[in-house]
Amino acid sequence: MTRDSVLAVFEQFREDIDQGNDRRERLIKASRDVTNISKKAIFLLHRIVLEDSPDDRALARRAAASGREKLSEAHAIFAAMRPELVGDRFWRYHRQVSPGVQEYIEALSFAHYVEHDALISYQQVQDTIGDADGPFFPLTLSDYLLGLSDLTGELMRFAISNIARRGGRPKANQVCAFVRGCKSDFEAFVPHVRDLSKKQSVTANSLEKIEAAAYAVAVRGSEYDLPPEMLDDLVAQTTSKFSLTDGLRRDRDEGYIEMHE
Repeated sequence: MTRDSVLAVFEQFREDIDQGNDRRERLIKASRDVTNISKKAIFLLHRIVLEDSPDDRALARRAAASGREKLSEAHAIFAAMRPELVGDRFWRYHRQVSPGVQEYIEALSFAHYVEHDALISYQQVQDTIGDADGPFFPLTLSDYLLGLSDLTGELMRFAISNIARRGGRPKANQVCAFVRGCKSDFEAFVPHVRDLSKKQSVTANSLEKIEAAAYAVAVRGSEYDLPPEMLDDLVAQTTSKFSLTDGLRRDRDEGYIEMHE
């Protein structure tokens, strides 16, 4: 080979590397944008679903609709990722995309639970990350399960908020049973999904907080023969020690940085 032909080959290598680095940076930014949108949707859901309303089901539907409307902003970002993640590129850049997808699934599954009291399916999530031409990119089972695992933290805050809310204790008990079921069902996937075991520890901690709050309320309620209004005030005092901001800056955020590096 001549000197010029060797230089031409290495120039092509340099161009491919530069293009890969640029694509990686674009995907990191897109993933962070999706994460920010998803966090705002979660906060919006928490705020609306705890409003005073004579019709809790109508309030839940309104909260879920508002959350999904906010999450629709992520659709255009996912669509822009499609040409960047064609074929084998998806697996090459999956670690850059994964954090945003997981946060999106957490927010979407929270909206789904608020409205339906059930877990969103894999296909329902995949359908939102695509259009009439098909998926923008594949949804991995690991991202689906890790996103659902993060949901349990939001349900913990939702449950404790309901315990302190007038007439909300039955709902909190329902959420507690749901989180307990999630923790049990996800155990089977721990050996097969990276990072799920760490998230299961967070789920166990969330479940413990819900159970401790529910137990404290049950004990206090059995100690006194009080009118419902006074009992609700006592419940609010009892649950005030459970910080709903715990986990808002979760270890996941550290993982978010690591996965993008």
